[in-house]
Amino acid sequence: MPKKTILITGGAGFIGSHLCERLLAQEHKVICLDNFITSSLVNIEHLLKDKNFIFIEHDISRPIILPGKISAILHFASLASPEDYLRYPIKTLKVGSLGTHNTLGLAKKKKAAFLLASTSEVYGDPHVHPQPESYWGHVNCIGVRGCYDESKRFAEAITMAYHRAHKLDTRIVRIFNTYGPRMRMHDGRVVPNFINQALQGKPLTVYGKGRQTRSFCYIDDLVEGIIKLLGCHFVEPVNLGNPREFTIMELARLVLKLTHGKSRIIYKPLPQDDPRQRQPNISRARQLLKWQPKVHLEDGLTKTIEWFR
Repeated sequence: MPKKTILITGGAGFIGSHLCERLLAQEHKVICLDNFITSSLVNIEHLLKDKNFIFIEHDISRPIILPGKISAILHFASLASPEDYLRYPIKTLKVGSLGTHNTLGLAKKKKAAFLLASTSEVYGDPHVHPQPESYWGHVNCIGVRGCYDESKRFAEAITMAYHRAHKLDTRIVRIFNTYGPRMRMHDGRVVPNFINQALQGKPLTVYGKGRQTRSFCYIDDLVEGIIKLLGCHFVEPVNLGNPREFTIMELARLVLKLTHGKSRIIYKPLPQDDPRQRQPNISRARQLLKWQPKVHLEDGLTKTIEWFR
């Protein structure tokens, strides 16, 4: 990939910071925008001395004015954890709508490629399993999770509208459950929850009977897929995730095994609209990008646990 200036919104977040690191390693110039509502300066502190790295603190729900040429915009600003979007539902909707509109407008002005970080949550509690990109989803638009699900569905719609109306060079990645170093300890998602509880000797909290399934993709695999998608001229959404499906109970037992934890497991009621199944169909990514995840869950969890320690 030729050397470019690349803007990453949400660049101090979990996925965004790994993308900043990877693109800098490829000798691109990286501009990172973040307002730290759910991210941390710690994630990018080691990058601040790099001459090709620029950090700007900014809320992308407000207009973005940047001088100079920008070749690509990766829109990763988002409140992606249930704990966050349930606490900040209006901010979640704003970053998905106003924030996406602002970044698309900047991409149009700069004639830049635009890559939207969407989510498997656009499928809601799916009636189709595993979920292909052609599935339209089953989402409760007025439920408590609607602020996140619908903000991402809107973001996809406006991205496609800009592509069709303005011929903007766009990509959409639908990200399934991803884990790894730099996740927040109190993120609210299941992997950091279980690791945090196990390391502290606290009971592991399982919702429902733990039979709901998720598919866990290690961060390095995800970043590789995103970089491949950025270099590919394909407009429609692409699922990126690990197609191996695990129940939440299986994950809990594996975390206890890897941490040598003695914690017991406690059960709480399922949250409203919590998806019963989540597994990506990655046929499109395999064919289009020649991509599939390589890191096994046990290996990825071992690295993540060591980072949490």
